[in-house]
Amino acid sequence: MLNKFLPNEHVKSIFEIHPQKLKEQGIKGIITDLDNTLVAWDMRDATPEVIAWFKLMKENDIQVTIISNNNEERVTFFSEPLGTPFVFSARKPLRRAFLKAQKQMNLKKEEIVVIGDQILTDVLGGNAAGLQTILVVPITQTDGKITRINRKIERMILNYMRKKGKINWEE
Repeated sequence: MLNKFLPNEHVKSIFEIHPQKLKEQGIKGIITDLDNTLVAWDMRDATPEVIAWFKLMKENDIQVTIISNNNEERVTFFSEPLGTPFVFSARKPLRRAFLKAQKQMNLKKEEIVVIGDQILTDVLGGNAAGLQTILVVPITQTDGKITRINRKIERMILNYMRKKGKINWEE
């Protein structure tokens, strides 16, 4: 059961995820979380670095879809300037939004990777949908109320997995 919380990979930020490596792994699409994965949860716009990352993915024919538990206004405001498809009010970790994004991308499950900063939403949901997952370090150490609760649970899960030798990275 705890294996559902294990990502396939762990990196410090999205900027460590390069299209050439993804292509070598057969990846043609990315489903990414928004808040604390792409930008801080309280930041409305994409940074120039995030815009460049999206452009790099597009130039390398890697589709990117944003899925977020946040509301329509927040996700639309962020995604539309990037020309990126999105799913709002995703209710992660439920599989529905991940499968919807996969269908929109018209890709096979093995061609998609999920990127996110939370084990209880992004990794669990991506794994439950049968997709590869990459956990990134949260951009900021502050969170909304619900996410703060999730982080406490995540720390317990990570500590347990570390003791069992299932993970070897530091938080």
